[in-house]
Amino acid sequence: MQLMLSRLLGLEVDFTNDIQVFHQYEGPKFSYSVPVEKKYLYFAGNGLLIESNIHARELRHFNYEGNLVFFPVIDKYSALPFDLFSASFYLVSRFEEYLPNIRDNHNRYLAAGSDAYQQGYLHKPLVNIWSLLLRDVLKKKFPALKFRLPVYRFIPSIDIDAAFAYKNKGLTRALGGMVKAFQIRDLDEVKLRIKVLFNLEHDPFDTFKLQMKLQHLYKYRPVYFVLLADYGINDKNIPHTNRYFRQLIRYLADYADIGIHPSYASSIEPSLMVMETARLAKILKREVELSRQHFLKISLPETYRNLINNDITHDYTMGYAEVPGFRASICTEFPFFDLDQDLQTNLIIHPFAVMDGTLHDYMKVSPQKAINTIRELIVEVKKVGGTFIPLWHNSTLNDSGEWKGWLRVYTEMVEEGMKKPADSI
Repeated sequence: MQLMLSRLLGLEVDFTNDIQVFHQYEGPKFSYSVPVEKKYLYFAGNGLLIESNIHARELRHFNYEGNLVFFPVIDKYSALPFDLFSASFYLVSRFEEYLPNIRDNHNRYLAAGSDAYQQGYLHKPLVNIWSLLLRDVLKKKFPALKFRLPVYRFIPSIDIDAAFAYKNKGLTRALGGMVKAFQIRDLDEVKLRIKVLFNLEHDPFDTFKLQMKLQHLYKYRPVYFVLLADYGINDKNIPHTNRYFRQLIRYLADYADIGIHPSYASSIEPSLMVMETARLAKILKREVELSRQHFLKISLPETYRNLINNDITHDYTMGYAEVPGFRASICTEFPFFDLDQDLQTNLIIHPFAVMDGTLHDYMKVSPQKAINTIRELIVEVKKVGGTFIPLWHNSTLNDSGEWKGWLRVYTEMVEEGMKKPADSI
């Protein structure tokens, strides 16, 4: 309720279960779950918000005023025919991810197991949409009530899994890469490696000047997430001790927000995040507050508890690897609620809507199809005054090889994302 009323509608609210306090208050008010008197606005509840155990529930979907809703309530006095507070909590808390589910080979919750995917609303920020429905009900009952609705924002985010393709990796890895290229007889890569190492050609992953040019042109402030893990099968960035890599991080920090990209290995050994975060803090000479999990590995609630224990206050991992859309059915940041502990935390979750690898590697769509998909998502976010956060990688902006044509996807996304919404909510 706090999310809907305060964060999404900008209202100052107080809650009470004391009927005398309720009657004595003279301003706008409503009751939830239990009706008081017919003259008071009332929203019927289905019981989810007063339960303490986690078990599967029947959602029972239906359409109401053109919107998909669930958790119907049969109460003629209720202002709405569904419990929008419970439904929103179910989606934002990721209730279904606490239930038994099937995971992929990286132990990630699959989008196909979600209600949003199965019912076809993954591309809709339903919680934001429902908040506007709630606004209309409140506005009709209390015409003088003033709302402070969220304003649309565009925040590109970029993961630095590997700052450079060939440079600054050390002699052992440079030779190892050369040998592998020879073994598979990829002479073009051998030639490219040699040219890059001898500064005869630009490293294909070093797209940071291009990024900075776009940033200055369109005047946005991105967020970077840097992998600083020890070398491993799934963690292959530049050594954190490399001075060119450290200089790059400090340079980016002058023009962007910087967060840690906790390693793949840290999801198995949480203590690794302590070390990796300390490395970034030492480079930046300040505390690290932002994070996004490498490979988007989230296991609820353990992953977020680990972040909290490491003083991370903002996480940007909430999204799917295999499909675009709104994993928590919301496009506005929100506090993480730990269902097991029945506790709202101070960790703020920033959901992202689409990733470059999702479109290119999983869906295998063309650049033009990718642009169309992204535009559709941006439209949905602008409608509700949300925040559109795409996930990109520096390595995919080189506009060559398998990523030929995808620089245009990124630039058109930025151009579209930076446009102001046509209509006000």
